[in-house]
Amino acid sequence: MVKHQPLQYYEPQLCLSCLTGIYGCRWKRYQRSHDDTTKWELLWFAILTFTFFLTLTWFYFWWEVHNDYNEFNWFLYNRTGRWDDWSIPILVTTAAGFTYITALLILALCHIAVGQQMNIHWLHKAFLAAVLIATVVVMSSIEQMWEEEWNVLFISFQATAPFLHIGALVAITMLAWIIAGQFARSERAVFQICLILAYLAVVIALYLVPLTIYSPCIMDRKDLGPKPLIIGHQGAPMLAPENTMLSFKKALEHKTYGLEADVMVSHDGIPFLMHDGTLRRTTNIERVFPELASEPSSMLNWTILERLNAGDWFLKNDPFWTVSSLPAIDVTVAGNQSICRLTELLELVKERNTSILLKVHSVPSDHPHYGDYINITVNTVLQSGIPQQQVVWLSDHERTLVRQLAPGFQQASSVKRDPQYLKDRYITFVNLRYTEVDQEDIREYQSHNLTLNTYVVNEPWLFSVLWCAGVPSITSDASHILSKVPSPVWILPPEEYSLIWITTDLISFTVIIGIFVLQNYHIIRWRLGSIRRYNPEQIMLSAAVRRTSRDVRIMKEKLIFSVPAYSTELCKTQSEQPQIANTHTDPEVTEINNIDTAEELSLCSDNRYDGFANDAITPTTDSKTSPS
Repeated sequence: MVKHQPLQYYEPQLCLSCLTGIYGCRWKRYQRSHDDTTKWELLWFAILTFTFFLTLTWFYFWWEVHNDYNEFNWFLYNRTGRWDDWSIPILVTTAAGFTYITALLILALCHIAVGQQMNIHWLHKAFLAAVLIATVVVMSSIEQMWEEEWNVLFISFQATAPFLHIGALVAITMLAWIIAGQFARSERAVFQICLILAYLAVVIALYLVPLTIYSPCIMDRKDLGPKPLIIGHQGAPMLAPENTMLSFKKALEHKTYGLEADVMVSHDGIPFLMHDGTLRRTTNIERVFPELASEPSSMLNWTILERLNAGDWFLKNDPFWTVSSLPAIDVTVAGNQSICRLTELLELVKERNTSILLKVHSVPSDHPHYGDYINITVNTVLQSGIPQQQVVWLSDHERTLVRQLAPGFQQASSVKRDPQYLKDRYITFVNLRYTEVDQEDIREYQSHNLTLNTYVVNEPWLFSVLWCAGVPSITSDASHILSKVPSPVWILPPEEYSLIWITTDLISFTVIIGIFVLQNYHIIRWRLGSIRRYNPEQIMLSAAVRRTSRDVRIMKEKLIFSVPAYSTELCKTQSEQPQIANTHTDPEVTEINNIDTAEELSLCSDNRYDGFANDAITPTTDSKTSPS
């Protein structure tokens, strides 16, 4: 009976199969190739890289604007007339798309690292194009509808730039392994020079980025100012329905400095608290009085307003995703809230001896109190007995009249103007969105003895940046969170930051040099003169160990025929090879014999240097015959 042994045993390559299979659906060995990647595939790799950075920017931006998710939803509500929470679905979709693109890019880089030809599957191309188009469309939409929100991106860098810099250094240092490998395998000097210059330009730029980084939190702790005062925006709308008595009480429980409220005057002259132009979002008017749902809030009598429920919507829509964390008793009370009269709030403010910021909304021109709604509101405040200096008047309309009726009110501007202009008009309080303010503005307002307040600040990182910048007070939906922040999230003295910066750069530079030395060891040896007798084909063959390509096969052929005396030795049996390696003292022959066994055997195969010989182990024993 004759027993046959296979000509070759292929080593299992599970990782390589998964790499090429997931990226290009090339699961079989014969489908893989070490040939150069085509220009078309290089174009797709460039598109993939561009999409990665674009989705990274969008993902980072949308993560950082978490502070304004409620504002975004309210903005969409004004456009569509329907309240839906779009912020979280956008975040989840963005995270999924970014993760997918990142995985594809890692697979592509792994192809480059192991010398495999890139060939992305058509399904990946379709998904890649879809992600790219969707990201461009969404970013363009934000640019048109919410342009000022892009300023959040630059403000966030004041809190994250030092850490993003370290992360970028780690990434570019890890990329050195692939760059060094490409440099070692390349046979074109022009490509090597361009590759090194481009990589060095990026690395040096990252090393010097801290020179452009500005953060108010890079300061000595002794220079840190007092913690900003917190004003409850519409009370505590994360814990109770906005502009209700429960909301204001919750805000005061967390030691807020003051309360901010939106005031309207009803059709019969009763000041009440409401933010929206209609009652559809924050009351049950569509169920109780559907015919009045589209009417302006101020065009309804108080007899109708007081019958509406102003709490059910909060439990149903859960605008801040906080309802599930509330105690059962608070949930019950929140669901039974009604529209709040201004006099109720003023009684609470007087009892707690706190400040109040009033934003009075104008009424339609056909409103019966169109000419005197300001007088009605001011007189209501004065009749409450609150000290006038505790009232901040935020409305620009009829400011001269307000100053005559209540000269003790703090006049506030919600528009960014020159400090001297404000002083000339007896305005002592400036209420601006946090995206409109920089540290120079803060210093300028302070030098003119103007009080600056920024709104709406909900995230601790943003609160920390404004604290370090010297903002005296902020308006917040999250008073229960910010009141517990004892100090800025991080603060670094300039000397410590410089030390971290220089140390990180030095470590990165050392690792990069080590990687290039390791990847280009054979070329360095030849340059130093230890193996100068090698011909060019031997040098490139030694530098491209375990890389099978058309160029390497040609070099093998040249090397075999350039050293005919030893080509016969390479084709001897496996058992004789160790003796050959030990007996030759010529450095050329020694280096030839140091080539991997699989590579040696491939040189002696009948099909001359073809196939995937470097992935196989050829048996060294002869076929045996035994009697049956």
